[in-house]
Amino acid sequence: MTGPAGTVPPVLRLGTRRSALALAQSRLVADDLERCSADHGAPVRVELVEVTTSGDLSTEPLSSFGGVGVFVSALRSALQSGRVDLAVHSLKDLPTAPADGLVLAAVPERADPREALVARDGLDLAGLGQGARIGTGSPRRAAQLLALGTGLEPVQIRGNVGSRIERVRTGEVDAVLLARAGLLRLGRAGETTEVLDPRIVLPAPGQGALAVECLRENAALRALLALLDHRASRLTVHAERSLLARLDAGCSAPVGALAGITGGPEGSVLSVRTVVASPDGHRVLRREGSLPIPRDPPAALRAAEHLGREMALRLLDHGAGDLVPRRPGRPPDPLMTVALTTSQAREGEL
Repeated sequence: MTGPAGTVPPVLRLGTRRSALALAQSRLVADDLERCSADHGAPVRVELVEVTTSGDLSTEPLSSFGGVGVFVSALRSALQSGRVDLAVHSLKDLPTAPADGLVLAAVPERADPREALVARDGLDLAGLGQGARIGTGSPRRAAQLLALGTGLEPVQIRGNVGSRIERVRTGEVDAVLLARAGLLRLGRAGETTEVLDPRIVLPAPGQGALAVECLRENAALRALLALLDHRASRLTVHAERSLLARLDAGCSAPVGALAGITGGPEGSVLSVRTVVASPDGHRVLRREGSLPIPRDPPAALRAAEHLGREMALRLLDHGAGDLVPRRPGRPPDPLMTVALTTSQAREGEL
């Protein structure tokens, strides 16, 4: 067990959801952590501890029972009670507000954040045609599909990756939209019939990235997990989540965002592309912005947060507040907290 003094035990208990995708993602993190710890002369073994979340127990739309944090709260409770030492989440499911006593200790290298279409007969989106039924549990995806004006019909579905694809096989829907990262991690990327250009459907903030949480008080474990942190992934998702926080929107809101980093002779530039749409797709707001990335790691994170919030303000100035339902009981401008370990700030890991 991770003790109050902040030690790292030889066996770490990693909390994970029980779905095939969650287990695959958590195994990737566990393998990387075992490898990194061995490379640094203090090997640990990681065992997975399966935790059932409220989102796993219902087939109702996420928005009908809270939406925000339904896949996260049970894992966080397991951390806070000492049942597990660390937890792995899909970062797009992670609320932007911090949890008591916990810290986002690592954002491993992000997988492909784009959307993937799995359609009947190997068709792409254009080939499906008017009236085609597209299965998705995401208001963001549905709104952007409707905004295309091509007569596609989003159909509300829930379930794991396998069950969603099976609905295409049985003819219940003509296609499903899924995160390409999930298909890659499950070894099912070959079933993709089209990878969508983000200019057509922007992904959710944080899509394709993982979040590793642990107790804030355990500096030794935080330093170990910092070995998994990927600077570019941390910066891009931080910009996207800052936008989401300033809009006060949850993971089920019709908000898309994708940040990227490009390099040049004068340094790196962080850019963000955003979209907010009404559920019926009739109103769509799109904005883009960019800024140079400071070399200093904490300053770079502050710049990423500034850019995300600035993009949110631009959207709000043009009516985004009317399109994004506010979360009940939340203040209008939640502040994001970012944990920087001393080693990360010194070595530039962020």
